[in-house]
Amino acid sequence: MAGGRPRSFDHDEALDRALEVFWRQGYEGTGIADLTKAMGINNAPSLYHTFGNKEELFHQVLDRYAEGPARYIREAMARPTAREAVEALLHGAADATTDPDHPRGCITVHGALPLSPGARAAHDELTARRAAGEAALRDRLQRARKDGEIPAAADPDGLARFFTTIYQGIAVQAAGGATRRQLHQIVDTAMAAWPQQTGA
Repeated sequence: MAGGRPRSFDHDEALDRALEVFWRQGYEGTGIADLTKAMGINNAPSLYHTFGNKEELFHQVLDRYAEGPARYIREAMARPTAREAVEALLHGAADATTDPDHPRGCITVHGALPLSPGARAAHDELTARRAAGEAALRDRLQRARKDGEIPAAADPDGLARFFTTIYQGIAVQAAGGATRRQLHQIVDTAMAAWPQQTGA
């Protein structure tokens, strides 16, 4: 293994370090030199050999993010009712985006806000992941309407779009310095829009 990596190299730890860099600097603002330094890799060829190019590494980092700092999303969606799922998702976002152990905000929301032709693939990947999250929420709300959990007149598409906008806004507000308490207050206000059954 010709001199590119120390013997104690830890693949998952290196991905976590790459995640921190992408999270703080965005895809476009992160250079290969930033990554090799943070990941404890001596040179670019060794990084490419282990993780692929920058775009491939970014995909691995996003998967790592989903299984680590953002695992609350999967846990929230497993809640027994749609309301509990949405509430847990939004409160989870308020906690995760203000976690002092990580950069503020959410990598999938602001990771590719700057856009140049060279960042198009990363931008599209993040857009697709956000769209998949909204689709999963819409499916959950459609099921809730079918099961009578929300009124038959409720609009799952509109609700999914609304709560996704709140979710993404939490990340933007957190990155801008909003406190955890302020974000939880936003969630409570947003949940007041939850559709109620007649007479509920």
